[in-house]
Amino acid sequence: MIGNVEVTREIDARGSFCPGPMMELIRVIRSAQIGDVIAILSSDQGSKRDIPKWVTKANQEFIGVETLDGYDRIIVKKVR
Repeated sequence: MIGNVEVTREIDARGSFCPGPMMELIRVIRSAQIGDVIAILSSDQGSKRDIPKWVTKANQEFIGVETLDGYDRIIVKKVR
């Protein structure tokens, strides 16, 4: 949890390489409800750079990144 944001759904894409984690996020965003908060777990170093860029381009809300033990937890909110 980043701040007081409650995650609705978590995707474990650890071990998957670019563009796998982002493709998983896109698939979930498409089926998510507006207001859902999605966390994607990724061990791919490019994800913490590429996913926030895609989120901005897709007009969704980037909440933040938590760097954990060997992976990142990237938090996104569906707003449209």
